[in-house]
Amino acid sequence: MERLPNGLVLIAEPMAEVRSVSAGIWLRRGSRREPAKLNGISHFIEHMVFKGTATRSAEDIARAVDALGGMLDAFTSREMVCFNTRVLDEHAGIAFDVVSDMVLNPKFAEEDLQREKSVILEEIKMTQDNPEDLVHEQFSQNFWNNHPIGRPILGTEETVSSFDAPLVRDTFRSWYAPNNMVITAAGHITLPELKELAAPRFGSLAPVTDSSADPVPATSPRVNLRSKSELEQVHICLGVRAFPMADERRFGISLLNNLLGGGMSSRLFQNIREKQGLAYAVFSDLNPYSDTGVLSVYAGTALATARKVVDSVLMEFRDMKENLVSEEELRRAKDHLKGAMLLSLESSGARMSNLARHHIYFNRFYSMDDLIAGLEAVTREDLRAIARELFRSGEIAASVVGNLNGFTLTAEDLSC
Repeated sequence: MERLPNGLVLIAEPMAEVRSVSAGIWLRRGSRREPAKLNGISHFIEHMVFKGTATRSAEDIARAVDALGGMLDAFTSREMVCFNTRVLDEHAGIAFDVVSDMVLNPKFAEEDLQREKSVILEEIKMTQDNPEDLVHEQFSQNFWNNHPIGRPILGTEETVSSFDAPLVRDTFRSWYAPNNMVITAAGHITLPELKELAAPRFGSLAPVTDSSADPVPATSPRVNLRSKSELEQVHICLGVRAFPMADERRFGISLLNNLLGGGMSSRLFQNIREKQGLAYAVFSDLNPYSDTGVLSVYAGTALATARKVVDSVLMEFRDMKENLVSEEELRRAKDHLKGAMLLSLESSGARMSNLARHHIYFNRFYSMDDLIAGLEAVTREDLRAIARELFRSGEIAASVVGNLNGFTLTAEDLSC
């Protein structure tokens, strides 16, 4: 790792056995840092960066990396924005030049901005039309009790419609500064080679002072029901507050999530789908952030069986609180997570992402041996202690979307 005088962090992991190079430019700001009236602007800027620079059109950008047989992509999350590319090592300089030009010199032309508004408004409508997306979005907004972390990453029709070129440019200039950025690379590349690519392009940028507050979110374990008569299924999301990304219990809660609903052998899948036949899709999901987290369960089912699904999920919560998991079940979960980690890190893209996340959340790098040791140290007693802390009556939130037709659910129904 190397930090340039202006605060820009460079990190590289050489992988001598591969011919690819994956590079990413990471912004340490996401949708949770947006004021309410700017909700969605992080994602909007991410889209606009692809629409052209002072010297490249949107078509030029797309063709430049396509012509190399490479990949160019981006995403916005609640705590970061990433622009990344993956190409053969011989094309690393060209690809890095393209992605750097996008991030440093976006044009933000008014005509492009108006077109992209329409695209993102359609993306918002698509989310509203997808009941699984909708129930998760509804859950987040209610669970995080009006904190920015619960607002939609895409923004709303009202906020996105209000964006104009001067606002987008001002926001871009104040956020896209070197001390808010991390550049990572993995593959057939070294740190000196990454610095040779990055320093001439980013080294002269001036840092900014970031005085915006980012309070720790409070949670609200409310129950929210939304009836949509056109839906055939009832879509259910139950969730509880979880631990921050860097919490020492992160390995334990990852294993608990895996046991609960992390795959086809998980308790929720086997009980609710395989044994009872109540749902096609049922799973749990763990989303940790810098200062908080959420563990949620999703299931889609018929109206007649919705209450039975909720009760079955609560039964699993109670069982994890009251009883130790078996040694065989814990061994299976550890091997599942280890296998998934090891297989994913054979990719230069995954390693590039890993470098950024470890620096942003831990300010250090964890080797695969470190991660495996963390998993192996978790005991059955650890999992029961975590379950007892998370799954408590009065702390479970729920959102339900579907043709509810009289279906009700209260906080008292979520007792465990």
